[in-house]
Amino acid sequence: MRQSYYHWLPDQQALMLEQTIALAEINSGTFNVTGVNAVADRLIKFAVALGAVEQRIELPHYRQLTDRAEWQEQPLGQAVQLRKHPDAPLQLLLMGHLDTVYGADHPFQQICWLDAERLNGPGVTDMKGGLVVALHALAALEASPLAGRIGWRWLLNPDEEIGSPCSADLIARCAAEADMGLVFEPALADGSLAGARKGSGNFSVRVTGRAAHAGREHHLGRNAIRALCDFISGLDDLNGQQAGVTINPGYIHGGGAVNVVPDRAMARFNIRIEQPEDELWCLQQLEHLQRQIRRQEGIQIELDGRFGRKPKPLGPHLRLFERLRQIGQELGTELSWLPSGGCCDGNNLAAAGLPNIDTLGVCGGAIHSSDEFLLVASLAERARLSAALLFELAQDDPVQWRREGR
Repeated sequence: MRQSYYHWLPDQQALMLEQTIALAEINSGTFNVTGVNAVADRLIKFAVALGAVEQRIELPHYRQLTDRAEWQEQPLGQAVQLRKHPDAPLQLLLMGHLDTVYGADHPFQQICWLDAERLNGPGVTDMKGGLVVALHALAALEASPLAGRIGWRWLLNPDEEIGSPCSADLIARCAAEADMGLVFEPALADGSLAGARKGSGNFSVRVTGRAAHAGREHHLGRNAIRALCDFISGLDDLNGQQAGVTINPGYIHGGGAVNVVPDRAMARFNIRIEQPEDELWCLQQLEHLQRQIRRQEGIQIELDGRFGRKPKPLGPHLRLFERLRQIGQELGTELSWLPSGGCCDGNNLAAAGLPNIDTLGVCGGAIHSSDEFLLVASLAERARLSAALLFELAQDDPVQWRREGR
């Protein structure tokens, strides 16, 4: 009986592909506010038949360190919430993001076919294909007799690709009102789901020194680039000292004319951790490195950032994973999960105490690169899987899934 509710989803494959391409053709790099909001507009038009209540949400500006080592407030696109059946006994939070890693000036902007099965394009897999999967899974639920048995909130944020720093509080508030979360990030390259995930912290560092003429008064200068390089070398040397901790200095900039001792330099770096207690160890090491740099006369150093995403252990989410695997077997799909060093909003939901599966989106590969591709057949396949999960939850006794304390 349940499968009769979504037997028509394979017939939506062509429409799902058309919608994915339409979304991917809009550049929505995180800081392309116009593009991010345009993706939201297009997706809301696709979703009008759901009959959900729509809300646009302004987020705080993003504070970032520029190449000139100056703090800048950067506006972001709006978050969007679609909600239906808020009084149902079981409440789900679906997560998706509107942004990609490809800025408006990135050379990767075009959609093309690699072969009959793979579509290459910016965001086709991460995660515009996932947005379309979620849309059609919800459409199947709302077209069935089970509509209203579960309530859902679909939250679309504009800053996931930079760690969701400005939407984190919004995500936490929404998670507090839900019993479980479904996140439509792409599956791993082999089709597996992500199980345990590492935590992540993004940091910026600014070093200031003293400018001077590089020939006449070199001795009076204090070279900010050299001091920053000392810090970065010490930072990189931390790799291998704590199991599961990796530190990646990812961006550095400083100086100007070569006949001037540079008085400014900046860098950005990322830290990944496996265990919650590793966060304290990392912060202690960062403080130690800063103290070493501050011992240099005439040099100042300022660090900004935090661990915005906590590690996500598998344990609290295992029951939901097992249920999905059973559903997959009924559909003829064998599902497995693997640990991942990557992070997503599933980490945020886990930190808020919300059980979730965070790789329900499409299958593909090479995400975050110009080789990103979508396995086109996975659009309907993954929509069918998510729809089946929704139907199972709608038919269950909600008490068994209700989160304690909600």
